[in-house]
Amino acid sequence: MTRQHHPRAHPHPAHPPRHRLPRWQRRVLYGSGVPLLLTGLVWLAVHYSVGAGAGELPHPLEAWCLRLHGLAAMGALFVLGALAAAHMPQGWRLSRRWQLLRQQRTGVALCGLAALLVLSGYLLYYFAPEDLRPALGGLHAAAGVAMAALVLWHRRGSDPAGIAAS
Repeated sequence: MTRQHHPRAHPHPAHPPRHRLPRWQRRVLYGSGVPLLLTGLVWLAVHYSVGAGAGELPHPLEAWCLRLHGLAAMGALFVLGALAAAHMPQGWRLSRRWQLLRQQRTGVALCGLAALLVLSGYLLYYFAPEDLRPALGGLHAAAGVAMAALVLWHRRGSDPAGIAAS
């Protein structure tokens, strides 16, 4: 007689349940998150070194960075919706176990940062007056870098081996 594997059964309390994203969600998350971070950082570097932020005319690379940043943002919004539908509710239920409580905290922080990034990005694109634009852009950039770091921290907490295995 063979043993049946029950994914929800955890016979030993020292081994908490793992709550990993399906491969396609990880790929879309990293496939949109990495370009978001890179295009944002490149735009900041170009804008404040040789572009409009340095008192010069806008550099042609600035517009392309923002176009690609917006394209990657659409992918990020898609994966945010997918996470809200499955990963977040299941993670909330699993986090009642003390081993996954840190995951719940970083997950809530990620949700807050995602909301801040969506709102600040929308405001920057459509409504920000010129005098508010630098402060709002700085907030958006800081939140984006914090989001990247927190995603890695959240990922590390879900995998005992760290972020090396994917």
